[in-house]
Amino acid sequence: MSRILAETTQETARDLLLQVRDLTIRARIGAHDRTIVSDVELSLAAGETIGIVGESGSGKSMTARALMGLLPHGVTATGIVDYGGRDLFKLPERTMRSLRGSEIGLVFQDPFTMLNPLRRCGRHIDELLRNQDGGRLRRAERHAEAVRRLAEVGIRDATVANRYPFELSGGMRQRVGIAAALARDPKILIADEPSTALDVTTQREILALLKSLQESRRMGLIMITHDLRVAFAMCDRIYVLYAGALLEVAPAAEIEAEPLHPYTLGLLLSEPPGDRRLLVLPSIEGTVPEPDDVEEQCPFAARCTWSSGVCVAGPTPLRPLAPARASACVRIDEIRSEMSERRRAASGAEHVQLPPASASALVQGADVRKVFVSGERRVTALDGVSFEIGENESVGLVGESGSGKTTLGRCIVGLETPTPACGVCNAEAGGALRRRTAAGGDRPGAGGEAEAARLRRAGLGARRLGTGSDPQSLRRAAERIRDELHVHHARSGCRASDRRARLRALQGRSRGGGPCGRCSQPARARLYEAAG
Repeated sequence: MSRILAETTQETARDLLLQVRDLTIRARIGAHDRTIVSDVELSLAAGETIGIVGESGSGKSMTARALMGLLPHGVTATGIVDYGGRDLFKLPERTMRSLRGSEIGLVFQDPFTMLNPLRRCGRHIDELLRNQDGGRLRRAERHAEAVRRLAEVGIRDATVANRYPFELSGGMRQRVGIAAALARDPKILIADEPSTALDVTTQREILALLKSLQESRRMGLIMITHDLRVAFAMCDRIYVLYAGALLEVAPAAEIEAEPLHPYTLGLLLSEPPGDRRLLVLPSIEGTVPEPDDVEEQCPFAARCTWSSGVCVAGPTPLRPLAPARASACVRIDEIRSEMSERRRAASGAEHVQLPPASASALVQGADVRKVFVSGERRVTALDGVSFEIGENESVGLVGESGSGKTTLGRCIVGLETPTPACGVCNAEAGGALRRRTAAGGDRPGAGGEAEAARLRRAGLGARRLGTGSDPQSLRRAAERIRDELHVHHARSGCRASDRRARLRALQGRSRGGGPCGRCSQPARARLYEAAG
């Protein structure tokens, strides 16, 4: 495979930052070794973006962790990782710690994986900052530089440096994580699914930010993703990984124009179209096998439409097909035209018309409102939303983060109660939400013992959430109870001290119990008991 590596990097050899050869990762499980990645080779040049693409379980994230020396206990890696003339696998841990962050940075899919929820955002950045001599900056200098670094990733509100991660949106947390990863100006940045957990608008912003920073700093960027559309938009070259083995390597534009391995084609066809609803959604049947089970054959043979005896007769290593392009398919010369025809046929696949609206609605919502209150701050999550869900109907709820999707879903299943129209305890609910019962009758979406029962069931999850170490969960649980008390008691003559005492009682911090005595809401009080 070394010849393949040389051919795919010949144009950028002068600026080569990283060269990986024969990377094999194994995990020790009991008395047996299990292969995770086998004989992977890749390279990265300054200013270049490469993508490692594949399904979950293909070994993408483990490859990234191996490059950083961050494999879990019991997992080992062998091979050569040449960075600046040094084999990273031969360096002591103390030296690797000095390289992480300063030479090679890592951005995770979930920013909470790399951000300490008990540490303010600015601290995640300024603790890494150093002057030209390698010493720490003074406090004022560190803070000013942290604010500048946040502005570099699009956060121009200086107060964000003093906030905790759980006080920010998902997109802002990811920006903070990127700023922290770049705090020491690494030459290589590894981004492990950096936008998967974000809505499409924020995803686009984060990807554009990464590309802009990479180009301005002339960093090498390794994108790990299962989304080929992201890889095509971001990467110069793509490595397709499956069951721990490379199946195709090529420039991104060439793979987008014509994939030369059945697995790559399968990934492309599995992307659902956004302009029509297909009668049958294409997918790759089966699951990713264990690398050890397919060591002596094509790893994709069991799921491949074009599999034959030659595919399982022995190993199928990468072989060159064109300059800077390689495939591990032993039959590609025979099936290349069939693969192209399959792709053309998929583009014209039969689609279905949307069925007529059902005359019998299972759930109806009319002018549903939900307002969250935190101290003096009021946030309107839902403002007069109306909808209908019929029998045998799939309804998509689409919108950016913070648009109210989850809140509406929680209202539908009874985990949230629509806000009263005027905020007074006994006022009529803000909007109507009705569900059809199994007997065919209607029931209101809120109120009475049924709501209390639902809240009791939900209370188990809330208590588990509140007992974790994540302060966001603790704070959310406390604020939810406080907000409910504020909305339903504020106009009943309750003093703030009464509400605080009631909140402490519900959180189990005091022995107080029962309603505050100033509110004539016994039913609502029972709901608070159920929620607690």
